[in-house]
Amino acid sequence: MRLVIARCSVDYAGRLSAHLPLANRLLLLKADGSVLVHSDSLSYKPLIWMSPPCSVSVLDPDKLQLEAGVTETWRVTQAKTGDLLVIQIHEILHDSAHERGVDPGLQKDGVESHLQKLLAEQIGLLGDGYRLVRREYMTAIGPVDILATDDSGRSVAVEIKRRGDIDGVEQLTRYLELMNRDPLLAPVAGVFAAQEIKPQARTLALDRGIRCVTLDYDEMRGLDDSHSRLF
Repeated sequence: MRLVIARCSVDYAGRLSAHLPLANRLLLLKADGSVLVHSDSLSYKPLIWMSPPCSVSVLDPDKLQLEAGVTETWRVTQAKTGDLLVIQIHEILHDSAHERGVDPGLQKDGVESHLQKLLAEQIGLLGDGYRLVRREYMTAIGPVDILATDDSGRSVAVEIKRRGDIDGVEQLTRYLELMNRDPLLAPVAGVFAAQEIKPQARTLALDRGIRCVTLDYDEMRGLDDSHSRLF
């Protein structure tokens, strides 16, 4: 991973256009080929990013750019969509690279791992005709909690959380992007399953065509008989 703190402006051209005026920002170039532009706000969320696969080329400034104070220009091109991210560097304040090795991935806590086991055993909770293919289906970027098929035989990737937030939706989105490149699996639908799903996460999931399912942990464990209570 390369970390660059630079005074820069950023322009994005693709399905939408966006512009970030000149300011100090953190630029992350990850080993998977992604490029992310962060400010000192918005917590974990980048202002603009380019998902892999993409290529980065560094260009010398032309005369007009030199007069404007530009020292170099980064052109980040998305290989599949042709989207373009142009970063004009005025000053680099910090530049370092770090070899991080292979990441073991997110480890499920006790409740999430139990939810995964229970849902695999009760896969019909996702809908009639659903069948389990396997738990912990491994991809190049980590394991999908459950791979199943629906009543039409289409592949379905299921991500399970105790509390579902935007991070979980983003994680499932990355899995789906990768799995849909596999002709033996595609098309792959997504299901985001959790005991509680935050409204923002639900909105993002639905916008990306991902179905949300709320899981009742006690009922799945046989500790809560919903038919014997009034509420």
